[in-house]
Amino acid sequence: MGKDFKVEETKDAKKVPKRIAFIKGTTAARVKQKEEEMVMTVPHLVVKEIIAFEVMVIALALLALFFDAPLEWIANPDHTPNPAKAPWYFLGLQELLHYFPPVVGGVLLPALAVIALIVIPYFRINIKREGLWKEDRQQTFVALVVSVGMVSIVLLMFKVYAMLIPTLLITALMFVPYFSKRENRFVGWLGSRPISWWVMTWFVVIAVVLTAIGTLFRGPGWSWTWPWEGIY
Repeated sequence: MGKDFKVEETKDAKKVPKRIAFIKGTTAARVKQKEEEMVMTVPHLVVKEIIAFEVMVIALALLALFFDAPLEWIANPDHTPNPAKAPWYFLGLQELLHYFPPVVGGVLLPALAVIALIVIPYFRINIKREGLWKEDRQQTFVALVVSVGMVSIVLLMFKVYAMLIPTLLITALMFVPYFSKRENRFVGWLGSRPISWWVMTWFVVIAVVLTAIGTLFRGPGWSWTWPWEGIY
């Protein structure tokens, strides 16, 4: 053929791309990739975390020195504040107790929400990471209407408008890709959201709304009170 070929044993096919290479049966015929730059967790990451922790401690210490904590009077068992509010991160549950019986609002509903957030990621539709309306649009529509309808009826029975209104608003956004005839960036983005994203969004919105109501709009006897009432 007019060309001299040199037989050379190698495990790197990229090293001799124009020569004949004998690859043994135990050697994979693949091109070796360049290793990416990596750093060790210790000390690179750990040192940064320690510095961030120390900065946070210094900032909190300075805040404690220059600003007094908004504490009330010394605890008195003969004088219970009205209303007696839980810490802000529990005010959402306390707001639920205003509408539902204690077992339902304090145990059952939070447990169902946590179980749903754990189980839903294992659904087939979420593994594919497809949008809510990508497959079986008619079946999804029926299931969604039935589910939201049942939840809405329960909320109406207990007059939980603080949960009913956000639920209906989020459901309306879920239906936008289904009924929309014009495809744009916003509609496409809504249509690409999986069911787990919608459930998590609903959970976060409900938690924020209930916490805000319990913090800002509940006065003596847990009655509805506007934040500006009693200022003057």
